[in-house]
Amino acid sequence: MPHIHEVATLTSKGQITLPKSIRQALGIGVGAKIAFDLRGSEVLVTRVEETEHADPAIEAFLALLANDIQTGKTLNGLPADLAQGMFDNLKHPVDLEEEVTGDVSI
Repeated sequence: MPHIHEVATLTSKGQITLPKSIRQALGIGVGAKIAFDLRGSEVLVTRVEETEHADPAIEAFLALLANDIQTGKTLNGLPADLAQGMFDNLKHPVDLEEEVTGDVSI
């Protein structure tokens, strides 16, 4: 990364505008997150990599659902062939990012 020296002015509210050359060098835009690390008398500014937001309610529901499916707790209300298919596929790895192709019927 190139050496860039920029000066920003602190407002009365403790805010600064990150200079354009720094934003460009970091590859960040509106809504991006940056981190500040104080190292002695120097401040290191770095781009924060975006992470997928996990909703705790959805995560808890999915964990409960997965447990029910593994124990067979709620499968008795399903059609027998669907329940058997689910049991047969319990040990198969699932790639949730894989694109679904073809016709799907439930």
